[in-house]
Amino acid sequence: MRLWLLRHGEAEPQARTDAERNLTEGGRRDVRRSATFLRGKPLQTILVSPFRRAQQTADEVRKALGFAGHCETVDWATPESDLAEALRELDLRGESDLLLVTHQPFVGNLAGWLINGHYADPLSMATASLVELEGEAIAGGLMRLVSVHHVG
Repeated sequence: MRLWLLRHGEAEPQARTDAERNLTEGGRRDVRRSATFLRGKPLQTILVSPFRRAQQTADEVRKALGFAGHCETVDWATPESDLAEALRELDLRGESDLLLVTHQPFVGNLAGWLINGHYADPLSMATASLVELEGEAIAGGLMRLVSVHHVG
């Protein structure tokens, strides 16, 4: 099983609500650079937070890769989402190669939990950072950090 975690690109500082913040042009550019690390990878599905900046990030990735596969909005991947719920949802997935587009602090906490099996050491992820994890299952402490790409 392979799981890529992508934090959304840089977003505008303010909007009517946090969920409505758009990517900046620099954020879009950084996301396209991160997407280059996904070229040739056997991505099956892109899972994405419902927040606008994450949706725009997923769109940039799909365009950059020419990805025509399944893209699904998941409400359990917002900045303050519950890790236990996210792990249950990820465990139900049948795909072997997933990309999750989401936010801090959620994404750093999720990566830290999957790698270390505890919450004490979250992974630092700047905007448009991409992490590749690999393991037999998506479970705490059972995934190995394969690569980290920071572009911003």
